[in-house]
This record gives sequence, C-alpha cells and structure tokens, in this order.
Amino acid sequence: MPRQFPPEFRQRALRMLEEALPEHETEYAAIRHVGAKLGVGPETLRKWRRRAEVDAGTRPGVTSDELAEIKRLKRENAELRRANEILKAASAFFAAEPGRPTTR
Repeated sequence: MPRQFPPEFRQRALRMLEEALPEHETEYAAIRHVGAKLGVGPETLRKWRRRAEVDAGTRPGVTSDELAEIKRLKRENAELRRANEILKAASAFFAAEPGRPTTR
C-alpha cells in the first residue's frame, strides 16, 4: 500500500526541488537528489511536481479539483444506476405478481 504524505510535506518537498533545480544539470537529477534527502522515491516526487504544475496552470491537464469532481460524479452516477436497477427489478416483480386484481 502506498505511503501517504501530509500536504505540508509535499509542499516542502516541492519548494526544495525548485531550489535545487538550478544546481543540477537535469530536472531528474534534482528530483533524485531531493528525493534521496527526504526519503521519497523519484517517481513520487516527479508526479507531485507535475500535479502542482497542472494545478498552477503552467502545464495542460485536469486539475486536482476537477479530478475530485469527476470522481464524485462517477460515484454518484454508479449509485443512481444501482438504484435504477433495483427499481426496475421491483417494478417487474410487482407487475408479474399473481392474483393481483386488475383495474379496468
């Protein structure tokens, strides 16, 4: 299971990375350097940086707020689909009930 880091830690790591970028030849070298200092994998730190860039609008993509809204809407949609299936099954059950008086 992936380890969860507090948002303050992520922000600190990103600040350290921004400060370390001019000191290294490549972005990846800076990521590895800062990641080793903090005990964070380079891929994790790289993803944090990409997510921060998207959220800031400097990189194209879906922001964290938009992702959360999409996730919430998908959950709500799945719940409504389940409720609809239950109502359909109940409707079919009661429509096929034997001995039910018909109204004509």
